[in-house]
Amino acid sequence: MEQIQVAEKSVAVVGCGWFGFALAKHLVEKGFRVTGAKQQLDSLTALRDVGIDAYQLQLGEDADVIPNLAQLSGLFETDFLVVNIPPRLKQGNSNYLNELKLLLALTQNRQYQGIIFISTTGVYPTESKTMTEADARAESQSAQILLDAEALFGGKPETCVVRFAGLVGPKRHPGRFFAGKTDVSGGNAAVNLVHIEDCVAAVTQIIEAKAQGIPVAAIYNVCAPQHPTRAEFYTQAAEDLGLIAPTFNQVEMPSKIISSEAFQADLHFRYRFASPLEMLAAC
Repeated sequence: MEQIQVAEKSVAVVGCGWFGFALAKHLVEKGFRVTGAKQQLDSLTALRDVGIDAYQLQLGEDADVIPNLAQLSGLFETDFLVVNIPPRLKQGNSNYLNELKLLLALTQNRQYQGIIFISTTGVYPTESKTMTEADARAESQSAQILLDAEALFGGKPETCVVRFAGLVGPKRHPGRFFAGKTDVSGGNAAVNLVHIEDCVAAVTQIIEAKAQGIPVAAIYNVCAPQHPTRAEFYTQAAEDLGLIAPTFNQVEMPSKIISSEAFQADLHFRYRFASPLEMLAAC
C-alpha cells in the first residue's frame, strides 16, 4: 500500500489497554493525531508521555466517573474511531453490551471516516472447518453476546469489524498455558493465533485504506496463516521457557482453522509472523 499523508488525520482509540496502547503509540509514530481513553485517571500519564491526548472514560455500571459528553468532546472529535473494549465475559462481565450502547450514544452525532470495531474469533463454532468471515454462529451465550456487540457498530456503513484470533506478544507468552499438564486432549487441533505486532499493522492498514478511499470489507479475520497443532505448538512454547512440556492423550477434538485470506487478498497484507511458532521468539 502506498504511503499516505496523515497530516490532520486523527484517530480515537477507546480502550488503550495492551493492544490499544500499542496501536495508539504506533499511530502517533506514523504522524496521526491520536486521542485515547482509559478507565483510571492514574493511567493517563503513560499515554500522554508518548503523545496521545488522553481522557478518562468509564462505561460500566460501577463507574466512579459518569461520562460527560462536553468533557469528552475532544476524545471523539476525530476522523477515525477504534472501539477496543474487552468483553471480559469469562470474568463474569454482564454489562458489555450496555457499555457499548453508552459509547454509541456518546458518539451518535459524529460522522467518522471510518470505525474499526475490535472483536474476536470467538464468534465461530467449534467445528472441523476452515472459518471465513461468513461462518460466525452463536453456538453459545458468549458467542451471541459477541455477535450482538458487533451488530451495534457493524450496522454503520463506515464500520469494519476486525476479529482477532488469540493474541500473543511481549508479556503474553503462551508457553505457560499448558506447561506441566498431563493427559491433555485435543493435541490434533489447529492453533489460531496472531502476534500483537501484526494486529497493530492490520488495523493501521485498514485506517490508511479508508483514508485513501480504498474499499474495505465489513468484516475481516486477523489470524496467522499457518496453523500448527496444539501438541506441536504448546510443547515448543513450554520448552522455550524452560518449563515442563505438556503431554497429550489420543483424544481428538474438532480442528477449527480461522482463515485470514480475505484480508490478505483485499489489502495485500503480509504477516510478519506467519506461523505461531515464529511468534515465540517475540513474546
